[in-house]
Amino acid sequence: MRVESESGGSVDVRAALSRLRRASGLPVAFGGLRSGTGRYRISELAGTRSAALHGLAIRHGNGLGGKAAVLTRPFAVTDYHSSPVISHEYDAAVAAEGLYSVLAVPVVVRRRVRGVLYGALRHPVQLGDRSLSAAMAAARELEQALLLQDEAQRLLSVTRQPASADPSMWEEVREAHGELRALAQRIADPALRRELLAACGRLAAASSPERGTEDPVPLAPREVDVLACVATGATNAVAAERLGLRPETVKSYLRSAMRKLGVHSRLQAVVAARRAGVLP
Repeated sequence: MRVESESGGSVDVRAALSRLRRASGLPVAFGGLRSGTGRYRISELAGTRSAALHGLAIRHGNGLGGKAAVLTRPFAVTDYHSSPVISHEYDAAVAAEGLYSVLAVPVVVRRRVRGVLYGALRHPVQLGDRSLSAAMAAARELEQALLLQDEAQRLLSVTRQPASADPSMWEEVREAHGELRALAQRIADPALRRELLAACGRLAAASSPERGTEDPVPLAPREVDVLACVATGATNAVAAERLGLRPETVKSYLRSAMRKLGVHSRLQAVVAARRAGVLP
C-alpha cells in the first residue's frame, strides 16, 4: 500500500481546507490522507479551538468520514452526536471541539479513496448546497494535486534508473527530465519541488561527466525549462502548454537562451546546453 508523504500531503491538504472554508463559509475544516495503516489520519486543522481532532485515525467505515469513504461520496449530518446513520467512535473528539453539523467528502484518485476532508459548524443546522459544492470543489483540487505528486514520483523513479549502464535508457531519462522541469512549476509543496529540480540537476551533471571547470552558462530557470521541452521535440505551442506560458513568451525565452549559448538554431541550442551540462 502506498504511504502518503507527510510533507507532500500536508501542504496540499492545508490549501484544500483553506479553499473549503473560504468558499463554503464554514468556520471549521479539517482532514487528512490515508496512512500506511490504512486509516485516514487527521493531519491538518483550520478554524479549530483545540487539538482534539489532530492525529485522529479514522477507520474505513467508522464515523462520518469513514462512511463517506465507503460510499465514495459526500455525506453530512445535522447533529453529529445524535445521528443514527453513523457510528460514534469519535464522539469525544468531536464534542471536545464543540461541533454539531458536519460534512465529509472523500478524496478519490484513480478510483481509490486517498483522504477525507471535513467542514463543520458549532451549532445544529442542515448544511445546504453551497457548503456541499464548496467541499466537493476543494476535494477535486486536492485530487489533482495528488495526481501531480504521483506523476512526479513516477518520473523520479525513471531518473533513478542506472542509465549510464544502458545508453538506450538516456532517451527515456531525457524525456523524464523535461517533464520533471515542467511539472515542478505546478507542485505546491516546496520540498517536493526542490527534490524534482535537484533530480534534474543530477541528470544534467551525470550526462556530461567530461565537462571541465569552465564558467557555467548563466541560463535562467525558465530558459532551461523551455530548452528541456525543445529537447523532446516540442514546438513553441506545446512547450507553452506544458509550462503554462504564452507561445510568445516561450519564443522570447528560447531566443534569450540561444543568445547566451552563442548559437542560432533550436537544435544547436539543445546540443550546446547538453555540452554545458544544463540538459541531460
